[in-house]
Formats: sequence, C-alpha cells, structure tokens
Amino acid sequence: MHLHLIDYSIMLIYVAFVVGIGFALKRYMKTSADFFLSGRSIPAWVAGLAFISANLGALELVGMAASGAKYGIATCHFYWLGAIPAMVFLAVFMMPFYYGSKARSVPEYLKMRFDERTRCFNSLTFAVMTVFASGISMNALAKLLHNLLGWDYTISLLVCSLVVLVYVLKGGLTSAIYTEVLQFFMIVLGFSPVVYLGLKDVGGWSALKETLQGVAQDPTKLNLNTSHFAPNAWTSAWTPVIGGSAANPMGVDLFAMVFGLGFVLSFGYWCTNFLVVQRAMAAKDMGAARRTPLIAAVPKMFFPILVILPGMIAVGLAAAGKDNYRLPPVLISGSAYPGAVAAVKDASAKQLDPDAAAKSISTAVQRNLNTEKVAALVKDDSAQPLSDDVIRTRLQDAVTDNDYDGVIFSLVKKYCPPGLMGLALTALLASFMSGMAGNVTAFNTVWTYDLYQAYLAPNESDEHYMSMGRYVTVVGIVLSIGCAYVASNYANAMDIVQLVFGFVNAPLFATFLLGMFWSRTTSHGAFFGLCGGTLTSALFHGCTIAAGNTPGVKGAWMTQVQTFPSEMAQNFWLASFAFSSCLILTIVISFATRRTKTDEELTGLVYSLTPKLKEPDQPWYLTPAALGTILLLVCVGLNVLFW
Repeated sequence: MHLHLIDYSIMLIYVAFVVGIGFALKRYMKTSADFFLSGRSIPAWVAGLAFISANLGALELVGMAASGAKYGIATCHFYWLGAIPAMVFLAVFMMPFYYGSKARSVPEYLKMRFDERTRCFNSLTFAVMTVFASGISMNALAKLLHNLLGWDYTISLLVCSLVVLVYVLKGGLTSAIYTEVLQFFMIVLGFSPVVYLGLKDVGGWSALKETLQGVAQDPTKLNLNTSHFAPNAWTSAWTPVIGGSAANPMGVDLFAMVFGLGFVLSFGYWCTNFLVVQRAMAAKDMGAARRTPLIAAVPKMFFPILVILPGMIAVGLAAAGKDNYRLPPVLISGSAYPGAVAAVKDASAKQLDPDAAAKSISTAVQRNLNTEKVAALVKDDSAQPLSDDVIRTRLQDAVTDNDYDGVIFSLVKKYCPPGLMGLALTALLASFMSGMAGNVTAFNTVWTYDLYQAYLAPNESDEHYMSMGRYVTVVGIVLSIGCAYVASNYANAMDIVQLVFGFVNAPLFATFLLGMFWSRTTSHGAFFGLCGGTLTSALFHGCTIAAGNTPGVKGAWMTQVQTFPSEMAQNFWLASFAFSSCLILTIVISFATRRTKTDEELTGLVYSLTPKLKEPDQPWYLTPAALGTILLLVCVGLNVLFW
C-alpha cells in the first residue's frame, strides 16, 4: 500500500502540532506540581475530554474493534454495564476523597488512609501495569505501520516513542491533557467516515444483523469459533449471556459478566486507575473534578458505534464475501519462513497427501492453515518448482488464524481514498499516542512521588523531583517498548489488557471499597489483603487457560486445572477471584488487628467520617447525583434496546 503526498502531509502536520504543544507549554512547567498535576488548573470540559481520551488508545480503537469481530455486540457490556456506572460512582462518591485529600496520586491516598506498605505495593504494581498498557498501544501502532506501510516493526516503535517522549518531556501532564483533547476530535473525525462507508457497504444495520445471524449459526466458516450458536449470538447483548457460557462466543455466563466485568474490572479500572483519575485530579476545583467523569461518560456511552461496530461490519463483509474481503490473518513470523518453505518443498518431493502435507507445513509455520490451499501449493510446486517469494505469499494467504487486532486496519485500507486515508491514519496515530502518553505521565508521577521521593530521596528540592520526572519518562518509554514485544503474542489487545487489569485493579478495588466505606479497615488488613489478592491472580492464571492455547504466557504455567471457552472468560473469572480473595482477607485480618488511625485522622478519607459536601448554588438537576442518574437511565435504555 502506498500513501500519497496529502496523506503524509496530514500526518506530519498533526505530529508537528502535538510536538509544538509540548514546546509551547514548556515555559509554564515551573514546579513539579505543574509538570505532574498541571497545577490543578484544568477546566472541567478539558479534563473530561482528556479523561476519555487517555482511555481512547489501542484498548479502544484496536481492542474493541477486535472484540466486536470476535464476540459481537456483547462487547458493549464494557461500556453500558461497566464503564458508565463506574464513572458515575467515581464522580459522586470517590472524587471527593481523591480531590479533597489533596493526594497527588492514588498510591498517596492509600498512604493517607492506611500506611506506607500499602502505598509502596500499589505503586509497584501500578508502575508495571502502566508500562504494559503503554506497550500494548505501542505494539498496536507498530503493527499498523508494518501492515499498512511496510515499515519495520522495531523502527516503528522507536519513531513513535520518540514523538511521545518529546511532547511529554516538554509539557508534562498539561501537554498530555491538551493533546488528548485534540486527539479526541481527530479520532472521531477520522473514524466516522470508515464506519459510515462500511455500514453502507453491508446494506445498513438490518442487513448486517441478518448476515451476522448466519455467522452465529456456523462461525467455523470464518474461523471465529468452533461452536455453533443461536442466530442472535453476535447481535444481542443480554440474551446469549443469560443462556450461559456455551450460548455466546465470549464464553461468559451471567455471573462472570455482571460481577467479573460489570463490577470488579470496570469499577476497579475507572475508580482506582491513576491514569484516568489523574485527569480529574488536575481539574481546577472540586466541582470540576466531580464533573470530569460525568462529561466523559456522555461520549463514552455512544462510542460503541465508533469502535465496536467496525468489528461487526468486518465479520459481515467477510461472511458475504464482499469484494473478496476476508478477516485479516495472523502474519507468519519472518523466522518461521525458512522452515516453512523447506517443508513445502519436502512435501512436494515426497508427494504427501493433503492432510499430511498440511500438518507438516502448519507445524513449520506455527499457524493453522487451509488444507485445500496448502494442497494446491504443494501440487503446483511439484509440477513446476516455485520461487521462495511465491511460496511465502501463498503460505500467508493460507493462514486461517484471524488477527483480530488487524480488523480496524483492514477497514481503513478498504474504504479510505487519498486524503481520507491520511485522516484515518492520523486518527490511529492519535489514539495510540494518547494511550502511550497517558500511561507514561501516570508512570512518571507515581515513580517520582510514591517511590523515589518516598523511599529513595525524601528531602530533595522541587527542581530535583521535576528533573527525576523527566528522566524516568525516558525509562518508562524504554520499558514500554519491551512490553510491546510481549503484547505481540496476543491477537486481541483487549484480552491482554483485561488480564493486566485483573492482576492490578481487581484486588485494589476491594482495598479501596473497604478503605473508603468501612472505617474499621486496618492497615494490616489492607496490605496483606492486597498482597493476597494479587497472589490469587497469579495462582489462578497459573492453573487455568483458554481453549486453543498452549500452557505458558497465556496461562497454566503451573498446572492445568480449568479450561475456559475464551481468554476473556478466563480474565473475568480471574478478576472475580482476585477481588473476592482480597475482600475476604482484608475483612478477616482487619477484625483480628487493631486500628492504627483514629476517626479524626480518617476524616476526609472515609465516607462515614467525612462531612457531606455542600453543593454550590446551582439547580438540583446539575448536581453530580442528578446528572449521574440521568446517565444511568440512558444507559439502561441502551441495554434494553439491544437486549
């Protein structure tokens, strides 16, 4: 694929603009508070758009489109069951504690509520999570540039990392926030035409639903699933889930969906993840901080149209054979080709039967292959020896494993002419850089305030901490590049993202829930409960695996006790066990140990011990509680509409 001058121009103008924002804001970075927290001066609408845009990276555009293709409309539960209720809860109940305590980070709040041990443990696990999340965005971006433009994977990682590094180093969190606002509009502008053209191509929503009903009854034709489902499996949000784990392609039952995703993972992410909470904490006052998640919830509620629908459209196109479109196959690694070419030549020389040839070549390629295409390749090579390049091309065409992360790239490639292609690619660049920058700014804040200042250099000058923040930004980028290579083992970005959240956010949410709403929670209970919950995550992952995977990085690295229908089902149950373990351990240990902080010390940190906020003079329908209720009612309506 070749880009035109106008496409490159749009991309270069955007990159120059975001780097320019960093340089323009450099002169305002006078203190560490300016660099890490924007001096708590950001207006509510800016903080709200940055709040949603920080989350709008590879997790959204690539991961949600991938899940839309793989699981169908049930992916909307990440929004209508999980995100919106959690964001309302954050605004109404939790932001008063975060913002009112004057904590500079989520781990620092844990120090105020419990002790240094809990703060240190969360700081370490959060730092690991942020570099993994940043690495996932980097991996998706490098795959995009490699698949669409032919750029080398490693070179793509380095170039994009350098761009993010420059504008974060110069403008700190303020730079990240204002570029995230720009990125929000770029993403909407760049992807709306792709969704419109794709939906029009499949004949509209009604025609797409009809096509997907046929897919659900025999998903093996597109290698989506090995089971057969009822016609509504890809097009109904709740009915297939209520039918049990065998009735939907996600392989999730009602409990795992409602408790594992809707409560534990979603509330754990939106209410305790410093990446998004940091944007609200940068708001100019308490009212703006509480409105930030509510403002973000409005576009978030309708984002499935932009990010999930494309995956469903791709399945509809592939099922209809529209313009010979197929779901993108997983790319064969360069290191596997020499052995694969040799296997083809060996099969043709020995005149192996089709099944034996397919098995031999598939083993060499390390991918599942179409038996008929392999048989034709071997036959043609026997008749007239083919060049290595021809064999490589035809082997890639024979791969049947779907690369779900490549779905959104394939649609951009299909529908975008010159100009629109540049706009769509710029939107993708914006989303990936948004995810990278958001995680890197959260990482440098937690490292500097909660680890370096707290334990390594407690009495240095403000300038010293600001310099450390810049140094560790570079370290965070380097670590993220390493994590990108780990993320490349997953065909769906959402699967690995939810796994990471299950390890970190699921047990942490139990700690926060008890700490904020039960004054009897002790520091010993919080620390050992959090450790126990995280250990439970590791043990659960080490003993379980998703169907179709081999023991190792994707699970069962200890022993194989349980096999789940999908990686997402494994993630939901892992989160449920981690949360429950942390909750029970914290309660038991808290009852067995003495409190170390008095009611006076916990004022402003625990709900029952904190005076209720007095709302400023404004109509009742503009209060956070009223706005949150309206958002929840709209969310219920969407669930009913797509039941």
